[in-house]
Amino acid sequence: MTFDLVASPALSRFTVDRSEPLRGDAERLAQGWPKARVIEVDAGGRTLVADGGSRLVHREATGYGDVPHEHAVFLGEQDGVAYWAVPRADDTTEALAPGRVWDRPAAGAEPTWLDLRSCGALLDDMGAGLFTTAVALFHWHRTARFCARCGAGSDAVKSGWARICGACGHEEYPRTDSAVICLVHDGADRVLLARGEGWPAGRYSVLAGFVEAGESLEACVAREILEEVGVAVRDVRYLGSQPWPFPRSLMIGFEAVADPDEPLRPAVGEIAQAKWVTRADVRQAFERPGSVPDLLLAPGASIAYRMIQSWAFA
Repeated sequence: MTFDLVASPALSRFTVDRSEPLRGDAERLAQGWPKARVIEVDAGGRTLVADGGSRLVHREATGYGDVPHEHAVFLGEQDGVAYWAVPRADDTTEALAPGRVWDRPAAGAEPTWLDLRSCGALLDDMGAGLFTTAVALFHWHRTARFCARCGAGSDAVKSGWARICGACGHEEYPRTDSAVICLVHDGADRVLLARGEGWPAGRYSVLAGFVEAGESLEACVAREILEEVGVAVRDVRYLGSQPWPFPRSLMIGFEAVADPDEPLRPAVGEIAQAKWVTRADVRQAFERPGSVPDLLLAPGASIAYRMIQSWAFA
């Protein structure tokens, strides 16, 4: 059997017009600044959210000056309003450790600073798209301050969507690393899940890996699964994609079929455990989290969550 995603992955949602031609139009952007809205993002990749993490807190752009902030990035327009993001002023927050999720507040709590992993699945379509884009752009700026061609310092241009070298004039744009993520099933009622080294006890997800130079997406799926769990796959089929700005990936989702009688050989140092799980157990784990021993599923902000959910309830 095959299946399709039941809905868009949480971080794939985006409603504003990215308005690429507008990024270099400083005059028009300045004219729209007085009614623009701004979100702040701290060094830990968090922004201020309200209503239990379901609503971004926008502020009036004029609170940041009469023209676009020096380090502001333009996210897009909707209904005649421009949306920007700025780094949090005087921020000393430590960067979020890989896989860590900040505590999520209860509904009705005071606005608080949350990471994209914590609230990405709770935000509305516009909020999810704005926050995802802001996190991706700010990470790129932090790691691309020097020219890749000559090593001299570079400056942000085009409303934060490019950097130009002050020495050689080389222009760079935000980078994205392609990664495949694949739900492997047996063609019937079992799915192959794995737990990465260093993950919390009982946390399982589908398999993923980065695309290598000169490699097709389908070839990467077959190679990664063979390397990570020692299983050959067939019938590789595309499902969907999602940006994953931790730090700059695009997760490209697939399904594939494998023989559950093949012995599993988890890659040493990478995969702590791998196992076949029944559809009934996966459904129960969704409906009553914690009720299936040794089976906690991927968080809602990830495309893995949407893939497993879509297979389980197909």
